[in-house]
Amino acid sequence: MLGTLVNGAAIVAGGAVGLLAKKGIPIRMEDALHKAMGLAVVVIGLNGVITNMVSVTANGTLSSSGELILVFSLVLGVFVGECLRIEEHLNGLGRLVEDKLHLSGFAASFVSGTLIYCVGAMAIIGSINDGLRGDHSVLFVKSTLDGISSIVLGATMGPGVIFSCLPVMLYQGAITLLSGALQNLLVGALLNQICAVGYVLVACIGINFMGSYKIKTANFLPALLVPPLWAAIQALLG
Repeated sequence: MLGTLVNGAAIVAGGAVGLLAKKGIPIRMEDALHKAMGLAVVVIGLNGVITNMVSVTANGTLSSSGELILVFSLVLGVFVGECLRIEEHLNGLGRLVEDKLHLSGFAASFVSGTLIYCVGAMAIIGSINDGLRGDHSVLFVKSTLDGISSIVLGATMGPGVIFSCLPVMLYQGAITLLSGALQNLLVGALLNQICAVGYVLVACIGINFMGSYKIKTANFLPALLVPPLWAAIQALLG
């Protein structure tokens, strides 16, 4: 659990630094940083999708896979998410906290931070290594990246990024505790499929940062469950 605890601390520390820096940033500079962060997040998301879907064959050509399960996951996931109105419920909870604690921008920064920090292979592989081998190296690297991101998020969006450490610690902590059971499941093609879907959500967050279009990213969260469900169905059917 040490890696997850360090990861949570890095998010809190980075978010606090960002909030302190926010007071000295002019509005126009804040808007520029927001768009720069959005562009960077879009690139990270696209890179993650390509990394998990494209491979190099033995003869040196590129080969892609997982397109069908990606489309199916996104379509089915957003259908379930829209029915459950996940985005509205999360934003409602965030606004409730904003009103109670007078924290402007809490909802957007909390949801965005949670999605960015929880999605990706580093969170899964790092947590499994932490639980099985006591190897914290992957999560330590992730902590550095998340800490830097939380500085920018705290400076441009609000204090919710600090509280996003809670779902991150619950998510990664659960994987660490269940690492023995998950070690042989979250590998290979299934892990690639989950990460590909996750990085699409990261790219959506980046688009929202740039303000060009508003995507209800949280409503896509059920899409992350489609690849493992499909794998389970295939296993049952033999």
